[in-house]
Amino acid sequence: MTIAALNSNPPPTILPRNGGVRGALSDLFWRRPQLLLLFMLLPPVLWLGIVYIGSLFALLLQSFFSIDEFSGLINREFTLKTYGDLFQAANLDIILRTVTMAALVTLASAVIAFPIAYYAARYARGRWKALFYLGVMLPLWSSYLVKIYAWKLILAKEGILTWLLAKLNLLWLLDAWLSLPIVGGNSLSVSFTGTFIVFVYVWLPFMILPVQAALERVPGNLVEASSDLGASPGQTFRNVLFPLALPGIVAGSIFTFSLTLGDYIIPQIIGTSRLFIGQAVYSQQGTAGNIPLAAAFTVVPIVIMGFYLWGAKRMGAFDAL
Repeated sequence: MTIAALNSNPPPTILPRNGGVRGALSDLFWRRPQLLLLFMLLPPVLWLGIVYIGSLFALLLQSFFSIDEFSGLINREFTLKTYGDLFQAANLDIILRTVTMAALVTLASAVIAFPIAYYAARYARGRWKALFYLGVMLPLWSSYLVKIYAWKLILAKEGILTWLLAKLNLLWLLDAWLSLPIVGGNSLSVSFTGTFIVFVYVWLPFMILPVQAALERVPGNLVEASSDLGASPGQTFRNVLFPLALPGIVAGSIFTFSLTLGDYIIPQIIGTSRLFIGQAVYSQQGTAGNIPLAAAFTVVPIVIMGFYLWGAKRMGAFDAL
């Protein structure tokens, strides 16, 4: 077949129309790509709207009911009485304790994560960077419960930490710390301090990675220029590195703060009898049967994180995620 014969029978530029329902849908989606996008997004949007948004709405609705003090039944009349119960001394103490723990864990995670992330962003190359990511991600591969129970054994009075301090003749320091009224206890495994240590360990990777990503985007010539202009390392950190890394720190704090705020398992296994919000929700819903108060307790972290995310967005934290 010659070239002239090929040119005499060119292929059609427009394919023939397909028949049937399949062909009609194909033509419709080709002419209206917005409909195709809507068709693809409709199942996950419905799932999110019904399962997630719907459950949150039902939870919010339950919080406006109240419990009858005599019969123990739910009074399905709209009232703010349940939210007023949150401001009782015992319930307010639970909220303040949880928020304080979340803030302390976030602050400690940022302090520990920054030098690790800075080394990975500035000095780690090739194999060392791969080892960095492996070291940060490896704790996330193990079971959540296994890690917590392992820490319970480590922090116990007969645990390895107590044994190590005894070998170093520093057991008196641990006993002095545990004798303090708020942070202490019979051992680290049943103390506010032990809960804090485990929270920091479990959520630390969620702080390191955003900070490292933010520091990766800091041009190296800015640090060099600061040094050339006579700035000390402390001035360079305060005026160059920290402001540019702050969105990454805030992005990491979204994870550490919110996960600590709503966690139930760590305070239940490691800690004292003083409740956190997650334990209060379980106690009110399961033991006391006060579902409206449990729902009101659950709304508290949602409201706090709503304001927190609003502030984080204004600081550009979402760009560092």
